[in-house]
Amino acid sequence: MKKKVLSMFLASAMALSIVACGSSNGGAATESQPAATEAAPAATETQAEAPAAELETASELTDGKFADTRKITVEIYDRGNDGGSDPENNMYTEYIKKGMLEEHNVEVTFKKVPRWTEVDDINNLLAAGEAPDICVTYSYPTVLTYAQMGGVIDLSELIEQYKADTPNLWSWLGEQNMLWDKDPKTGTVWALEGRRAEQQRIVTFVRQDWLDKLNMKAPTTTQEFEDMLIAFRDNADTLLGKDASKMVPFSTSYDVGWRASNIITSFMDPNITDKEYYINGFDDRAVTQAATKDAVKLLNKWYNEDLMWKDFALYGSGDTTEDDMIKAGYVGAFQHNWDYVFRNGEDAINSNLQRNVGEDAKFVPVDCFQNSAGKYAKWLYSSAGDRKLFFPTTNTEPLASLLYLDFISKPETIKYLQAGDEGVTHEVLDSGAIQIIAAEGDAIQNSGKNIDYTITCNGTYFGDQALADLSIAYGYAGQDPELVSAADKISKADGLEPKNVNVGVIEAEAGVGDTLSAKRDQVYDQAVVASEADFDSVWEAGIADYLSAGGQAIIDERTAKWAEYFGDSDMLP
Repeated sequence: MKKKVLSMFLASAMALSIVACGSSNGGAATESQPAATEAAPAATETQAEAPAAELETASELTDGKFADTRKITVEIYDRGNDGGSDPENNMYTEYIKKGMLEEHNVEVTFKKVPRWTEVDDINNLLAAGEAPDICVTYSYPTVLTYAQMGGVIDLSELIEQYKADTPNLWSWLGEQNMLWDKDPKTGTVWALEGRRAEQQRIVTFVRQDWLDKLNMKAPTTTQEFEDMLIAFRDNADTLLGKDASKMVPFSTSYDVGWRASNIITSFMDPNITDKEYYINGFDDRAVTQAATKDAVKLLNKWYNEDLMWKDFALYGSGDTTEDDMIKAGYVGAFQHNWDYVFRNGEDAINSNLQRNVGEDAKFVPVDCFQNSAGKYAKWLYSSAGDRKLFFPTTNTEPLASLLYLDFISKPETIKYLQAGDEGVTHEVLDSGAIQIIAAEGDAIQNSGKNIDYTITCNGTYFGDQALADLSIAYGYAGQDPELVSAADKISKADGLEPKNVNVGVIEAEAGVGDTLSAKRDQVYDQAVVASEADFDSVWEAGIADYLSAGGQAIIDERTAKWAEYFGDSDMLP
């Protein structure tokens, strides 16, 4: 069956070349189409007069394949893993390239972008008109900024037009994720949202061997956690011997809002309304939520009592100093992604501890931060919103790009990308569970569960939910499945799932994401390291600066949008 190509209107939009300054009207997009920039070539007379029949033929698919080979580029994160595989060329990229060529006659090239500076790098590529055809980011404000400059394709018509050609994409993401970002007034869809197969976020880890040496039980309350940190500090000689001066009872990073998330959540009102959470929830680090200051005040107390790593604020994204310190055995406790100590096979934190300290050295998960209702509340990921997948207007192959997203959403594709080849990257246990084993060379996965390739799927799935549930404890090469299972359960205990409040684009969020993220980190870092006497003034000054830099405008617009759509209600219907 022949498929219609894009309207001439969208064809012109795809020919745009993005420039940093945009057009004279600021590059703002209209409701119907992206605005042209000064550098954008207009559609030629020949293009404008091309018969519809010719366009339809040029885009024809036969049994899912193009008659002529199409070419697309796809963004892939470069995590800079020592000893990892080449992100652009390995066992998994070859699987994708071969499959896309055989099934759709589409030639795929991967274009790496450094993971830890991905927002800056994708900004630069978009501004230069050199972005990959399929872009991936965790930052929706980045997508929105370039959409308003005319640099991003509105996918609303495309995903409906080619729905029959992309059954796997629609089946896996569902309408919720496909239309998660659909504007309720204009109908625009600037990005598709990947799906989270796992919702776990943050877990607290403590050194079990240190607890054993001090004859202590794992903490179950905030006070017990603090008592444990004091015991670690006061027994540094016993725990570290000649390295006692390197003792770090509790470690965090410059990204306090993420790394101390469970502590912050424990201070929040258990009955927080949907309205309050939404209005202050534009930043998932909760810096403007009502009780966050009290949580940070506790961290400030710990910092000034030598219970925290003194240099945490000095090392930015991607730096390995903290990990190296943890692996060397100098850290007693920290909060991080729920599976952090199990990642990376032989280079996993617990594997390094056993080599560097002894067989008994290990971090174990604990649950100890209760809120005022006695719950171990912690925010989970939404099952819907994940990475944002979008096409810049330099993409001249939107159908081929959608077919790519469909291909990587096939159950068998997800399974291969996550599990690889039996005997090479995994074994199948008697129960049927898939157990990941250490890989070498091109078979090494540079990201957990290979999420940098399974961009529509984040977390264990293996193409089947029952198999995923059976296998999750065995998903980390060389790690104790019982510990993995315990961390999984703790990470979801009393979990809270954020809701999607769809009130359309918040204009105030465009163009300020990077600035606010940097200022947010400064608010946290400066408040934690302030003297206890100066804490209040440092916090208030930091929040005032954050709000004046765009935070207050976002809060005000969100407040107005909530009232517009939900009136006086405090909860979603």
